[in-house]
Amino acid sequence: MRPIHHDLMSTIVPVIVVAGLMGLAFHSFVPAQDYPADITRGKAVYQRHCQACHGVGGWGDGPGAQALKVAPANVHRFASFLTSDEKLLRTIEFGVVFSPMHAWRAS
Repeated sequence: MRPIHHDLMSTIVPVIVVAGLMGLAFHSFVPAQDYPADITRGKAVYQRHCQACHGVGGWGDGPGAQALKVAPANVHRFASFLTSDEKLLRTIEFGVVFSPMHAWRAS
């Protein structure tokens, strides 16, 4: 493989950096695709991954809740209604640090 000349390298690197910065700048203007709610699939996912701690109705009273040092969230609290969908999704995807709520992104 031939080495890249210094002249070419000094041209390519700034172009790549500018293209990356432009991508970051315009990323927020691209809307996320909305998917229609799939209640059947959502219910199955909740039953499989969430119900043991958060309970059947989301009150934080599931059978696994007693064994946890940090109580699972009660989704009926007023504060839960004030939380944005994006924040809820981040919590589910990435978990909560220093709590039993682990990340479910890869699931």
